[in-house]
Amino acid sequence: MVFLGYHASHEQLPPSALLASVQDAERAGFDGAMCSDHLAPWGLAQGESGYTWSWLGAALATTNLSFGTVTAPGQRYHPVITAQAIATLAEMFPGRFWCALGSGEAVNEHVTGDAWPPKPERQDRLAQAADVMRRLIAGERVDHDGAFRVHDARIWSRPDAPPPFFAAAASEPTAAWAAEWAEGVITVGHDPEVVGRILAAYRDAGGTGPCAVQVHVSLGASRTEALRTAADQWRQATVPADLMWDLMQPEDFDRLADPSDVGAVERGVLVATDDQEVAERVAAIAAAGADRLYLHDVAQDQRPFLDRARDGLLDGIRELS
Repeated sequence: MVFLGYHASHEQLPPSALLASVQDAERAGFDGAMCSDHLAPWGLAQGESGYTWSWLGAALATTNLSFGTVTAPGQRYHPVITAQAIATLAEMFPGRFWCALGSGEAVNEHVTGDAWPPKPERQDRLAQAADVMRRLIAGERVDHDGAFRVHDARIWSRPDAPPPFFAAAASEPTAAWAAEWAEGVITVGHDPEVVGRILAAYRDAGGTGPCAVQVHVSLGASRTEALRTAADQWRQATVPADLMWDLMQPEDFDRLADPSDVGAVERGVLVATDDQEVAERVAAIAAAGADRLYLHDVAQDQRPFLDRARDGLLDGIRELS
């Protein structure tokens, strides 16, 4: 049976409200959860961005769910510090934490004042970071002189078993590249054909471990309401994909977004009014190769979505999957 997780969006809710929502998600019947790791929201209408690592400790301590996050070591976070954070959570909550590593977005990383590298350099930095972090969590003393520097570092509090490192991949080439070092992959989208190609690229390149997909959803009492919510809260989905990684402020995303472009909004968000439609479309993503699905309702008020999840949406997806 497919694993159904809840995505907690730090960009949209204050940390205290997000913690309450993930506790409600466990009661609604979700199998696990994941969260974003942002310094800034994508747009001004979202308006939040709590510190993921503090929040994860509280979330793991107050639920029985497994948790993961997508993070970008190498610029805003020195890899040694990220390794320490991962090791601490994995030691405190054995078998319940995983981490997906990505090459990052300028909206979060530019604050260091360092130059924002092109993607090939970011990917090389990420591969170096994954290697250094694995060695540290395994108990090695590590020196490194490459895209970043490490001097005789070691992590003192470590888990008995290291948590898996997934790769965050938004394209087929990135997924294939990630197969060299990752223990799972996560992508985002709701088009089964597109998602299937990304997951297949990972598997075909020798990738192992789970294939996970984050699915943005806007469920409303009417199609107009659902579209309005998606256009307000997830309008960055309409920004040209080749610009997404290089923009530095939420205002930049708002300036380039076109929330009136219904087609672009719906390419980024699964917009629906009917639980059966959502169940069928999510089940199609599972059929395209996803082992885990993390549902993200893009509304700031999470209660209606969690009520629907509890009252039949999750069961409907499971039956079809």
